[in-house]
Amino acid sequence: MADEVLERLEPLFPLDFFALSFEIAYAKTFRHLSPLPTTASFLNEDSFAELSMGWNDEGVLCELLVHKPFEECFFPRFSDGDALELFFDTRDLKTAGFLTRFCHHFLILPQAVGEIRVQELTHFRTEDAHPLCDPDEIKVEAKFGKREYQLQITIPSNCLHGYDPTSFERLGVSYRVHRFKGEPQHFSISSKYYTVEQEAALWSSAKLGKK
Repeated sequence: MADEVLERLEPLFPLDFFALSFEIAYAKTFRHLSPLPTTASFLNEDSFAELSMGWNDEGVLCELLVHKPFEECFFPRFSDGDALELFFDTRDLKTAGFLTRFCHHFLILPQAVGEIRVQELTHFRTEDAHPLCDPDEIKVEAKFGKREYQLQITIPSNCLHGYDPTSFERLGVSYRVHRFKGEPQHFSISSKYYTVEQEAALWSSAKLGKK
């Protein structure tokens, strides 16, 4: 009986027992970003992408390097192709069991599908709802090579509700990188076992480095 119960339990990963935190640099340009640690091996996933991040008073900079050629992207079925999801909590709250008004879920496509290249997909509770950001304000530059592709993303502070580096020196951060005909790569928690877009308390903590 005990063996049958154990067989039905979901596997536990090392990251289920630890809070992940790291520091990101103050950066005016993409040359000064901090590489985020890779958690794919802890989640039993292939590591095929690297994300770097930096902050400044105007917002957040992200650079994604994917070690495979760009193939295809889709919308609204974005998880079927190449895509990046970014998750931020501008107050890094770990006590709320729901998305607060400070949480954000962004979708970035390597190429536009119709008129869609960037979308904010955040689903708030009614009492925390506020207008989603204008996707045209998020800048994305892509470089495509034969073996890899790169995205440089600039998210201005007005797209990050509650972003105030002078008063709050941490961000909650997570991401999910999708690939065409392949399993995604996650940062800090896996969507096989958690609803990443709704579990802000489990996102990692990024300390904002000094200017």
